[in-house]
Order: sequence, then C-alpha cells, then structure tokens
Amino acid sequence: MLQQIVAEIAEEIADKAAEIESAADAKVEGEAPGGFGIAVATIEGEVVLAGEAATQFPLQSISKVFALELALCALGDKVFERVGREPSGDPFNSIIDLEKTSGLPRNPFVNAGALAVVDILVEELTAEKQSDAVVEFVRRQAGLDSVELNDEVMASEHEGGDLNRAIMSFMRHHGNFHSPIDEVMEAYVKQCAFMIDCAGLARAGRFLAHTRRSRDDEKADAKAQRMRKVLALMMTCGHYDGSGDFALRVGLPAKSGVGGGILAVVPEIASVAIWSPNLDQHGNSMLGVRALEMLAHRTGWSVFGPPCV
Repeated sequence: MLQQIVAEIAEEIADKAAEIESAADAKVEGEAPGGFGIAVATIEGEVVLAGEAATQFPLQSISKVFALELALCALGDKVFERVGREPSGDPFNSIIDLEKTSGLPRNPFVNAGALAVVDILVEELTAEKQSDAVVEFVRRQAGLDSVELNDEVMASEHEGGDLNRAIMSFMRHHGNFHSPIDEVMEAYVKQCAFMIDCAGLARAGRFLAHTRRSRDDEKADAKAQRMRKVLALMMTCGHYDGSGDFALRVGLPAKSGVGGGILAVVPEIASVAIWSPNLDQHGNSMLGVRALEMLAHRTGWSVFGPPCV
C-alpha cells in the first residue's frame, strides 16, 4: 500500500509540477520544473522509492541535523548553553539575531547556530576526526561505502563564506566561539557538500524515527529522549521562517536544504527523503513540500494525531 501511495504521488507531482510551482512563492520566477524523487525508509528496514530517487544532490543544511545529533551525544543539553531553541523569523544567514542576543544563535539550524554546533564538534573531537565527523556519520547511517563531495559547493562556500566568517567572529567577540575559524569552515563546508540521493538520505535519517521511551533500558530511553529533542527543533525551526506553514501543511518534523532535499521523520514509523531543485523564497523545495503534504494527507502521518485507519 505504501509503495502504491508513493508511486501515485510521484506521478501526480510530475503531471502537475508546473502548476504547483506557479502557485508557490518561487525564489526564481519562470524556471522550468526540475526532477522529483522520493524515498521512504521504514523502521522495519523497507525502503520504498519513486521518481528520480537515485539522483544525487548536495546535503547542504540537512547536514545540520546530523551535526546536532553528534553534539548532543558529546555534550548533552549543555549544547543549549551555546545555541538557542527558538524559531528565528529572519533569513537563515542573518546576523541580526546575534546582535539582539549577544552572540547566542536562535537555534541550531540557522547558519550561526550550525556554525556554533560545528565549533563544539571541533572542540570535542580529536584532530583526525574534526573535519570529517558529520560526513562519516552520514555515510555510516546511509550504508554508503564511499563519499563524494560537490566541488561547486566546496568552492562557493570557501570563496563566498565571508558572511559565515563574520558570524563566527561576532560570536567569538561575545565569547561563544572557541575554535579556529578555518577549521570550523572546513568541517562545515564538507558536511554541506556531501552528495547523496533520496534512498541514501532516507536510510541515513531512519535513526531519528526511534522515539519510543523505555523504562527498562536506560541507554535506549536516553536515545529516544534525544531524538525527541532533535525532532522538536526540526518541527519548529527546520524550514526557517517557513516552518510554521510547513508544520500546518505537513505536520511532521523535517529539515530542508538549498540543494532541493528535505528529510522528514514519522516517529516510530519511517523517515522520508524528497528531492526537487526549485526553491521557494524561504529556500525550501516547492515540489518537495507539496509532495510531503500529499503523503501526510494520504497516510494520515502526523505528530498531531494517529495515522489513517
């Protein structure tokens, strides 16, 4: 049944792509609709694919979810002494909030917060693991043998990273940034440039769906509580200043990236990866958001209520 639903959604998205994108608030007007892929990885191990699920794209900001998981594993809730937990309402690369909060980023998914999280990882990890920690974590979770980094993303982030460096310097001024800026930039750029497809991303995100607490297994219970914290931030902050609209339309924790990907999580059921390249004004995939809305409607998947019966 899930395979049928996913296939029908992919077919409908392909048929109505131009109509869907024309009705959205496109970042770039007049672009021809791009491709579309979807993968659903259930916690039982099944992976259901449709559309261009094997097309690779750069992970970009979706990598911030995996970096946050590693930081929480290293420091626990002390992470939130360095990074806030509130939605922003400003663009993802804004420096305005840092001025208001004396260098404390609003959340881990705006650029300032993501850079602070990578700063934590550079501080906490050994020198040989610092720059590749997130990349290796995603590779293992996705079950990939090797890693490919997008050369264009690597170049653009290094050459056009003045704003990110300014953000790091501003946080250092307020005592909330400790590591060498170049080391943090190297790690941050690598995680953004990680190339993956929908199938790999759905597998990589499957661990996030394990949210059931346990009275008998302290380790499993701690992991479930950590997953709930990550998912709460994905729900409230995962689509920047489009997060409220996404929560209303889809009702699932998710994180988008400007590479056109979206990772969504259905607690205790599955992780969902979607890709389509054309973005709205908030930097979210237009066809991707619509497809997740359709999937949530047809399955009843939502954190606000049980699935359809």
